[in-house]
Amino acid sequence: MKGIVVQFRRGRHTIHEKHYLLDLGFSSREEAKKLAGKEVSWRSPGGKTIKGKISDAHGNKGLVRAIFEKGLPGQAITTEIEIADFETHKKEGKK
Repeated sequence: MKGIVVQFRRGRHTIHEKHYLLDLGFSSREEAKKLAGKEVSWRSPGGKTIKGKISDAHGNKGLVRAIFEKGLPGQAITTEIEIADFETHKKEGKK
């Protein structure tokens, strides 16, 4: 499953460099909460991969918060990310 990096997690005065908001195409908080704990990865144009983990839903519109092991560069905003084990988990649930 793919998603889009929307923005840093931020407040009025602070930006959390390792925390990002991701849009995965969900429309409600309940759908987004089901992905908590899943691993995500972002691939740079140079081929380097940075991994992270979805921590929880963010707001009521279906966005999720992800914490990455290293901070993503600013150019990562509006680029694609990939959820690593979403498809395998989905297939196992159907058996």
